[in-house]
Amino acid sequence: MYLHRALAHRSLTVHPTVELLFRTVLWLTTGQDRREWVAVHRKHHAFTDRAGDPHSPRLRGVWRIQFLNAYYYLREARNPETILRFASDIGEDRWDRAVFSRGWLGLTLGTTLLCLVLGIWPGLIAAAAHAVLYVLVLAPLINGLGHWRGAQNFTNTAYNSPVLAWVTAGESLHNNHHAHPRSPKFSVRRLEFDPSWLVIRALAAVGLIVITGTPVALAERR
Repeated sequence: MYLHRALAHRSLTVHPTVELLFRTVLWLTTGQDRREWVAVHRKHHAFTDRAGDPHSPRLRGVWRIQFLNAYYYLREARNPETILRFASDIGEDRWDRAVFSRGWLGLTLGTTLLCLVLGIWPGLIAAAAHAVLYVLVLAPLINGLGHWRGAQNFTNTAYNSPVLAWVTAGESLHNNHHAHPRSPKFSVRRLEFDPSWLVIRALAAVGLIVITGTPVALAERR
C-alpha cells in the first residue's frame, strides 16, 4: 500500500505520521530502501515484458523469476541511473540519512524484537518464515505468475489471480493494475477482492490517507 500505491503510482497521499510508521515497519521487516523499490517498479511499468524490464518472466523464464527475483531486483536497484531516472521525485531526507539507509541494522533490530517478544527460537523461525515468504514466494508470484498465467479483464501482458489476491493484499490482480496504474483499488469485478482497498478506505475515513487516484469501478471489455 505504501511503496506501491502511495509512492510508486501516487494514487494515495499519506499523513506524515503514518508515513513514518510505514517507513519504520518497512525498515524493520525488509531493510529496503524506498527509492530503490519505487525506481525498479516504475521501470517495470515503463518496459513491461520487453527489453529493459527488470523482472519479466517472458524474457527470463518464469522459474528464474520465481527463484531469482531478489537477485534481479537487487541488480537493478544498485543501478544509479535507474534511481535517478525513475525515483528522482523521492529525495533522501534526514530519516534516511540517520536511520533508514542502514537496512541491515533494521533487519537485525526487527529480528531482535521478534526474539524478545516470542522467544529466541520462535523469533528466529518467524523471521526466517517471513523472509522465505517475501523473497521466494509472494513477491516472485506477483512478478512471475502475474505476467505468465491467469485471467484478464484488459488487453495487456499481465494476468489476474483472484485467489492469490487474498494473500497478496490485492497485488495479484495484476492485469487490472497494469491497465490502470493510478487506481488505488485493484479489484474491478464482483468476484475480485482487494484487501488493501478496505484498509485504504478505513484510513481515508479518519483522515490518515487522501485518495488521489480514481478507483476503477468496472472492467472495460477488450
